Amino acid sequence: MQYKNSPRLTVLGGGPAGLAVGYYAKKRGIPFTLYEASSRLGGNAITLQRDKFFFDSGAHRLHDKHPEITQELLTLLGQDLKKIEIPSLIYHNRKFIDFPLSPLNLLTKLGPVVFFRAGIEFLKAQLDSKPLAGHFKDIALKRYGRTIAERFLLNYTEKLWGMPCEKLSPAVSGSRIKGLNFTTFLKEALFGHKAKTAHLDGSFYYPKKGIGMIADKLGEYCGAENIKKNSRITRIFHRNKRIHTIEINGNEVVPVEEVVSTLPNTLFLKLLDPAVPENIASLARKFRFRDVKLVVLCLKKESITNSGSVYFPDREHFFTRVYEPRNRSPFMAPQGMTSLAVEIPCQPEDEISKLDEKTLIEKTQAKLTEVGWIESRDVVDALVYTIPFAYPILELGSEKMLVEIINYLGEFENLKISGRSGQFIYAHIHDMMFLGKEIIEEYSNALQKSALA
Repeated sequence: MQYKNSPRLTVLGGGPAGLAVGYYAKKRGIPFTLYEASSRLGGNAITLQRDKFFFDSGAHRLHDKHPEITQELLTLLGQDLKKIEIPSLIYHNRKFIDFPLSPLNLLTKLGPVVFFRAGIEFLKAQLDSKPLAGHFKDIALKRYGRTIAERFLLNYTEKLWGMPCEKLSPAVSGSRIKGLNFTTFLKEALFGHKAKTAHLDGSFYYPKKGIGMIADKLGEYCGAENIKKNSRITRIFHRNKRIHTIEINGNEVVPVEEVVSTLPNTLFLKLLDPAVPENIASLARKFRFRDVKLVVLCLKKESITNSGSVYFPDREHFFTRVYEPRNRSPFMAPQGMTSLAVEIPCQPEDEISKLDEKTLIEKTQAKLTEVGWIESRDVVDALVYTIPFAYPILELGSEKMLVEIINYLGEFENLKISGRSGQFIYAHIHDMMFLGKEIIEEYSNALQKSALA
C-alpha cells in the first residue's frame, strides 16, 4: 500500500534506529526524510578503515533474537551476511575462561577449592528468599554468589559504567552472564563436555566487510533522495503540543508534520524551543552517557586469538573488552596480518580521556604485551577512535526519572522516540530494527484508519 498523500515523516538521526524507521517506511510506501548530522550513516555502528585494515566502532554483532528481523537483513545483505560460530573468553587472574561461564571450565581454571566454594555460594544464592535491595550488586550476588559475581561481573560492570554497582540499575546486566544456572550445573555433572557445548552461545551474524555494511545497505534501500547528510539539528520548534519546525545547521528552517527522533533524549530536550519546564530540564541534566576510547593496533601477525571477544574484569586492566576484527571476517585485515581493537569506557573528565593518543596507545600496547599477545615489533600502525554516547549510564532510579521524561515527550501528538540514546536503553542493532518496525506499523495502521474514516 502506498501513502503518497500522507503527512511526510521526518526522521532525526541516521544510526541503526533512524535507518530502521526509514527502511520500514520505504517498504510501506510512506514518504519520509532522514536527517543525519555527519557525512556518513550508521551512528555508533560503523566500520572504519586504516590503510588495508578495517575495524568496527565497537564489538558489534547481529544476534538472532527476532527471527523476522534476521530474515529481513539476510534478504537485504544476501551472501554478505554470514552466520559466525565463535564463543568469547574472559581473561581473569592471567587465565582465559569460557564466556558464557561453564561449570566444567570454571573447575579447571579456578581450581577445586575455589570452585567448590563458588558452587556452594551459587546454590545458596538460588535458595535465598531474602527480598532484593533493588540495585545491580544485590541482584548479581543473589543470582551467582559472591565468588562468581565479584570475579566476573561486579568489577567488570564498575569499569564499564564508571560507578559502584550498588548505584546501578539491574538493567545494566543485559545478558552479561548467560548459561550459568542450576540446570547447567546438573547437566554438566551428568553429561560432561557434551552438555557444555550445548549451552555455550557463540553464534551470531556478521557482514562480510564489517558491521557498517548494515547501515550502508539500509541507507541504499532508503534512497539518497530521502536522506540529508551533514544536517545537524540545532533547534526544534513546537507549539500546542506539536513539533512544527526544525532548524538545520543553525541556518535552515524546515517545516515538519510527523517526527521520529533517535537523538539522545538529553540533546532533544535541550533543542526544544520554547524550552522545556525546569523540572524536566533538571531531570534531563541527571542523565549521563559513557564514551568509549577505541585503541586499534594493526599487527604483522596472522592471528592473536580464536575468540569473538575477550573480556577483562580485573582492575589491573583499564580496558574492558578486546576483539580481533578478522575473527569476524577475514576481509577485515590483509592476508597474513591482523589487528586488535581495545575498548576503554570513560567520561570526558577522566584522567585516561586526557591522555594524548601516543601515550594511550603505549599504555594499551604494554598491557597487551603483559597478557602475552604481542610485542612492540608486531605493531605496524595504531590509532585512537572516540565513540561518543556509547552507553547510557543506567543509574539506580533512572527508570523512574525516564518515565517522567517519556511522559512529557509523549504529550507531543506528532512525535515518536526511538534509539538507544533516545529511549535511554541498553540495546542492540536487532532491537533498533524491531523498534523501527513497530513504529512504522503503528503509523501505518493510523494512516489506514484515517483513510477509512
